[in-house]
Amino acid sequence: MHSSTSAPGFFFPPTPTPRLMSWAMGLLLLLAWVLSSCATSKPGSAIQKQVQGKTYVIIGASSGFGRGMAEQLGTMKANVVLAARRTELLEEVATKIRASGGQALVVTTDISKPEQVQNLADAAMKQFGRVDVWVNDVGVGGIGRFWEIPLNDYSQMIDVNLKGIIYGSQAAIKIFQTQGSGTLMNLGSVESEVPLAYHAVYASTKGAIRNLDQALNNELRLNGYKNIKVVTIEPWAVDTPFWGHAANYSGGTPRMAAMDPPSKVVNAMVRSSVRPRQELPVGWKARGAFFSHNIMPHFTERLSANIIHRYQVKTAPPAPTTTASLYQPVPTGRGVDDGVKPRIKAENRQRKQKKQ
Repeated sequence: MHSSTSAPGFFFPPTPTPRLMSWAMGLLLLLAWVLSSCATSKPGSAIQKQVQGKTYVIIGASSGFGRGMAEQLGTMKANVVLAARRTELLEEVATKIRASGGQALVVTTDISKPEQVQNLADAAMKQFGRVDVWVNDVGVGGIGRFWEIPLNDYSQMIDVNLKGIIYGSQAAIKIFQTQGSGTLMNLGSVESEVPLAYHAVYASTKGAIRNLDQALNNELRLNGYKNIKVVTIEPWAVDTPFWGHAANYSGGTPRMAAMDPPSKVVNAMVRSSVRPRQELPVGWKARGAFFSHNIMPHFTERLSANIIHRYQVKTAPPAPTTTASLYQPVPTGRGVDDGVKPRIKAENRQRKQKKQ
């Protein structure tokens, strides 16, 4: 049973009822739509000309956004340095890039190992002589009640999601300082702004990435590096292999409501690589969440928590406990998307049929 509580100096709104949730979500979606723009449409020919011949380093290029971005850059005839743990998938992506007219270099890399990140930087410079854009597209989840997930799993999440981003960011910035220019792109999340229940430590790392990037932009500005930019990409929940790769202690199959297609984020990342913005919530749902959290923080957090509780705990099909890809690569989840959204729709239809 839920109750409303308050303390001096704080206001905690009542737990949203289903009717209130529907009304509030409708209002927020309307506001988000008003705030939205065409910024996530497919990059045009002008951007393709800017990308051609540029060198990109992408950590996390074996699947998800990283793979999607790498393959799109290949069609624009960029030089792409592909990094991740799954070498065979990197080679697969490299073949596609070369067939599209781009150049590719595969460097097997575990971002949680600083010596491997430095080896990646050295290999990229040796092959192409410079790096124009460095993308840290990494993040592994841990889903479940905070007190039920082992501390070792949290340590590994922090090693990958935060320490790995720090290693990659420092390697990139040192290259950019030598060159005098460059763009660093780090993968944040809508959870950089609105932390979700059952994602406590994952959300903490995404919030830390946002703070890291904001501090870096100001340090670079104060020290005269006006041509070095740091971009934080902040998507809504997206249908990528992230969900199948996440450590899961929730008892339910990993998921979230109203997932975006990965193409929306990939297009935004490619565009931001040549027209960088410091912070980029991707899509109208992410923008709406940021807007809502700025004007109604506690309500937005409770509403978001109730939504994920419904999708992840109350209605998700049962799933076994797993550490998935937290410690070792897994063979599944090899593409840009992972078919999570269609599976949720099919499961919802089956559940309705059973009730009838």
